[in-house]
Amino acid sequence: MKLSRKGLSLLAGLCLISTSFAQEFVHNKNVKLPDTSSSKVTKAQDMDKKLTAIELSKIMGNGINLGNTMEAYKSAGMSSKEAATAYEVLWGQPVTTQAMIKGYKAAGFDTLRIPVAWTNAIDYLNGDYTINKDYLDRVETIVSWAIDAGMYVIINDHWDGGWWGLFGQRDAAYRDDAVALYKAIWTQVGNRFINYSEKLIFEGGNEEIGDRLNDPSKYWKKGALNEAGCYTMANYVNQLFVDTIRAQGGNNKDRFLLIPGYNTNIDKTCDSRFKMPKDSAKERLLISVHYYDPSDFAIGGGDLWGTKEDYNYQNKQFKKMEKFTKEGYGVIIGEYGALPNEGSYKTSTLIWTKNVIDNCDLYNFVPVLWDTGSYCFYDKAKAKIQYKELEDFYKARAFVNEDKNYKKVQKTAADNIKKAQSSAADTLENNPLVGRTDIGIAYIMYSDANWVVTYSVGDEYKPSSKTKGLKAVDAEIKGPGTYTVSLDFSEMKAGKASGFAFSALGIANGEALFPNYAIEIKEIKVNGNPVQIKAKGYTCSDDGKTTRINLVNDWVTSIPKKGIRTMDGNLNDVKATILDKYSKDYIGMTKMEITFEYGPAK
Repeated sequence: MKLSRKGLSLLAGLCLISTSFAQEFVHNKNVKLPDTSSSKVTKAQDMDKKLTAIELSKIMGNGINLGNTMEAYKSAGMSSKEAATAYEVLWGQPVTTQAMIKGYKAAGFDTLRIPVAWTNAIDYLNGDYTINKDYLDRVETIVSWAIDAGMYVIINDHWDGGWWGLFGQRDAAYRDDAVALYKAIWTQVGNRFINYSEKLIFEGGNEEIGDRLNDPSKYWKKGALNEAGCYTMANYVNQLFVDTIRAQGGNNKDRFLLIPGYNTNIDKTCDSRFKMPKDSAKERLLISVHYYDPSDFAIGGGDLWGTKEDYNYQNKQFKKMEKFTKEGYGVIIGEYGALPNEGSYKTSTLIWTKNVIDNCDLYNFVPVLWDTGSYCFYDKAKAKIQYKELEDFYKARAFVNEDKNYKKVQKTAADNIKKAQSSAADTLENNPLVGRTDIGIAYIMYSDANWVVTYSVGDEYKPSSKTKGLKAVDAEIKGPGTYTVSLDFSEMKAGKASGFAFSALGIANGEALFPNYAIEIKEIKVNGNPVQIKAKGYTCSDDGKTTRINLVNDWVTSIPKKGIRTMDGNLNDVKATILDKYSKDYIGMTKMEITFEYGPAK
């Protein structure tokens, strides 16, 4: 769908929810954009115009991200005129070298995704949307190294300080600034790389094209789009991206373009409200989603993965994206990974990764591993993968080593997936409570402030989903009474946990076995000392199976009107966060203990 700027303002206005205005900043000054033509590639390279997006995704092989590097965002006090490498090292990464890039290829990766924060080099807060030439030069240098190494390359606009929140503002002037800035970025970037072949792919954004179009900043408040409005705006932005690049002509007329899915989330992207943009080029669009499921394992502290249900969920998620390949779009998993926790390689990393790659082979998706070098998989100093079993795996799965009979590749992948799921265990721990449906099981859902330390986060009782070394005491619930549950962090590598990103007390099977029962927290102890409970909680259920009371849940912005209860029947002033998560009481927790009463609600 293509809308004019006037249409954008009117349409967005229909989807806005109430908000207050943010402070003023300098709007677009319409500074004339410079000629950003490349001095490296001055003539159009050969472009394979017959190649389709589906065919391209078969030859892009496995990919890896140059993470926390060109998207590292400038700190306070830095201008848009710094040397490009000054931004590049801000998040703990070394200056990128050609040897590092060659090492990616040697390690078995055929595609390099280079996340970029273009507004590092744009003085947009003062109304000037030109990109500093030094920054463009630096990105082009890295792109050239990767192409010279025989890799496909993806460049995007990645988080970028959260400027995307301009799109969600109630004031049309801010939304007009967003349109102008977005077009200015891709006009300049597109012109710089216009002569490059199909080996270079443009990606219109990252995870921000979705809910984060409402992102606040110190220059504007939280946006005013409801979810329907966010979908409409996301579709508009994606169409704007395609139209801007295609209008440049040259090789950009036929360049492969990667469209970010809504939040790059599989379920949100498969929603009927998300629309792929119209394109003047035939079969040259791809769709990007990310995969970090389950989050408590992939990006949190969980160490184990691999039950039958784990495999079943992952396989179903990847199958959903077949919707797009059936429509002729290539699919790129732009980020994925079972990220190491506190620098420690997770026990189930390889089996999780193998199943991801097998699914990508089965459905013809391109997997692009998230890596930052400093704490993940690829050692930039040694230019190799740090973990031997992963090193061997990725080298074996490099495109050069894969069978070129794609149907045979798919058959092998399907067999691997079936075998892995059928041989998987029902549970990963010798825990007598797992699988019981005749009793309630009380447990603490927990994630520390950095999502590093976790225990059974979510409504499904999964005691194996935890940080290595963490010990939990869960409670068997057979009826009303007073119970105690606890988490002991002292034997973990760090020996302690700090604060909360999220926590709740859950009772698995509670809704079926004890309907209309409520939980009342009596006491919470940290390191043996009682802590203050600052608000009254309420009992509820998100899935209709597990009963819960939230301890710290910032995602609940308004109290539900139905389905909540308390033991005394008083719902006045109940909260979803009942602890002060910023209290010093929660710094350096070695043990957390909760005593609660469970019984019929009034």
